[in-house]
Amino acid sequence: MAEITAAMVKDLRERSGAGMMDCKKALAETNGDIEAAIDWLRAKGLASAGKKAGRTAAEGLVGVATAGTKGVAVEVNSETDFVAKNEQFQQFVRDVTKLALETGDDVAALLNAKMGEGSVQDALTANIATIGENQTLRRAKIVSVANGAVVSYVHNAAAPGMGKIGVLVALEGDAPADKMEALGKQLAMHIAAANPLALTGEGIDPAIIEREAAIAKEKAADKIAGKPADVVEKIVKGPVDKFRKENALLTQAFVIDGKTPVGDVVAAEAKAAGGSIAIKDYVRFQLGEGIEKQQSDFAAEVAATAGVKKAEPVA
Repeated sequence: MAEITAAMVKDLRERSGAGMMDCKKALAETNGDIEAAIDWLRAKGLASAGKKAGRTAAEGLVGVATAGTKGVAVEVNSETDFVAKNEQFQQFVRDVTKLALETGDDVAALLNAKMGEGSVQDALTANIATIGENQTLRRAKIVSVANGAVVSYVHNAAAPGMGKIGVLVALEGDAPADKMEALGKQLAMHIAAANPLALTGEGIDPAIIEREAAIAKEKAADKIAGKPADVVEKIVKGPVDKFRKENALLTQAFVIDGKTPVGDVVAAEAKAAGGSIAIKDYVRFQLGEGIEKQQSDFAAEVAATAGVKKAEPVA
């Protein structure tokens, strides 16, 4: 039997798009013949992943998992919403989310982490081949506290711990665990609904604040025309401060009563519980946010697949 080298496996992987372990097995089955190995992978349905890698993946699932005072949110994308209902895909999201709790939230390191007989990347490549859609491990984020609780919430859950929106709330303090858990669940639901941009107003991205200031100036163009810079600054400050207040978690109106600032809600709950509670951090992952989705003409795609040219509309 021919010796199967790492270089041969790498070459086959690059040419076929299949996973490392599948390439190694294909070479073993074909006595090291690269071309025969490609045919073997094609016959097994494992050589098509590379062709799918360029397609936009903006659907999928967000997975969340917690362990004591630590939690992680992970987003795994697919091309269509149908894949989110696939048990193989869901199991991958479940496994990679749990793995992220142990290995950390660096995506490159997570892709190289061991999963089964290969790596997370190998498992993902195998999924692409067998499910038939491009899939990507897009991002992951860990939050933790020294003392307190990390509480999770999933909106539009497709299965336990995974759905369209995943939220983690990290609460630091010494209040009773059941009080922390109950408050954390309410806060997580608030975050899912209100989508704060940062924990505090000062934490909002300066680029976003600059954009809001520019909008405020445009709206107040008549008022600020010919005015000194310090006067313009005061006129613009009001709308910008209002934006900070409405988009920072601690100053947002709590969705449950629609008026009390979240920071005040936390302080009141801490007092009632006879301990300390503070929001240290949070994560909100919404599936596909920020991904530019490709627009397609479904009728044209079907016609193209059938070899029929779509009829032009009659003028």
